[in-house]
Amino acid sequence: MRKLLVLEFISLDGVMQAPGGPEEDTSGGFEFGGWTAPYFDDFAGKAMGEQMKQPFSLLLGRKTFDIFASYWPHHEEMWPGVNEVTKYVVSNTLSKSDWQNSVFLKGDIVEELKKIKAGDGPPIQVYGSGNLVQTLMRNDLVDEFWLKIFPVTLGKGKRLFESGTIPAAFTLIESKVSPTGVIFANYKRSGAVKTGSVG
Repeated sequence: MRKLLVLEFISLDGVMQAPGGPEEDTSGGFEFGGWTAPYFDDFAGKAMGEQMKQPFSLLLGRKTFDIFASYWPHHEEMWPGVNEVTKYVVSNTLSKSDWQNSVFLKGDIVEELKKIKAGDGPPIQVYGSGNLVQTLMRNDLVDEFWLKIFPVTLGKGKRLFESGTIPAAFTLIESKVSPTGVIFANYKRSGAVKTGSVG
């Protein structure tokens, strides 16, 4: 069974839209694109590098795939192996790409992903892909969240937990804090929600 990992940059109020640059995603009139940039430092770069060098396949929505496919084939020195790994792409409009090892998923996406997860291979990493992530969470397909939580509130924009998810408990498996206040926190699924009384 393969693990599915959701890796996201989020603000304190849960916004995940356009962390990387002003033109990344301006939908809905979002005007804060690139909101992570002031907080990136050598610490954050090293932490990201550690995540990016682990064995992986990618699962991407159409918009994130377009961004990745226009950049990473020309910058593999920054993410060794990214061109060789399998890229699963969820899109109703794309069916091919020049980016090698891209596999386009059609039809019942949830069932297709269940089959992929049940097979052999490395963990499947999901970056960005806001709409796809909502589908993954609603259908209980996420095994781990690897979050980068930035010390900023944005007030509007697409949020990670925007349309609900399956109630579940998670265990913190790794955490670190950068000098600029970014919290790197990795959580794995640990069963059902438990309740009780405090005090």
